[in-house]
Amino acid sequence: MPTLAGPALPAGALRGLEQPRLTVDDELVLRPWRVDDAAAVRAAFDCPAIQRWHARRIDSDDEAREWIAGWAGRWADETDASWAVVGSRDGAPVGQIGLRTVSLSEGVAQLSYWVLPAARGGGVAGRAARAMAAWTFGTVGLHRLELRHSVANTASCRVAGRLGFGLEGTARGSTLHADGWHDMHVHARLRTDVAGVNPVDGAAAEG
Repeated sequence: MPTLAGPALPAGALRGLEQPRLTVDDELVLRPWRVDDAAAVRAAFDCPAIQRWHARRIDSDDEAREWIAGWAGRWADETDASWAVVGSRDGAPVGQIGLRTVSLSEGVAQLSYWVLPAARGGGVAGRAARAMAAWTFGTVGLHRLELRHSVANTASCRVAGRLGFGLEGTARGSTLHADGWHDMHVHARLRTDVAGVNPVDGAAAEG
């Protein structure tokens, strides 16, 4: 059955591209996951803070390799994508940045990230997210990028503000974590928003 508005982006807009390697800055690069990243993935999902906000654990290197291998199929299905955030010198993963619940027909995706404990405090999440947003809007052409986090996750709220993702509201009791249902802040940017400006209140985003 045809739609009145038509799709925002055609099928194949994502899988028609080779998943790229993206340079963030002199210190960070985003690249597709590799099998030999399994130990870093397992270490991340062993982290209590990552488990708290992502509600998942990985118990073996085999499970970590399965997690890594699954991304190729999600890219082909155009539903989700993930990159390892790595140091530009040694190529070792320090975090993850990705797109979730991609809807090409609506031109929308959600931004997802985590950072290993040893790499926190250096702005890794924000720098990686800024590069991902630029690629998502500029190359893929998505219309809207959302960032959702528990209202208790104040660090993610600060990241969203620095990126110019305006807080649009709160989705009450919308995500189940290990400690129960969490209200979620909904932040978003549109491709047409001015970079570095909060689209809700018009204020310049902090560096």
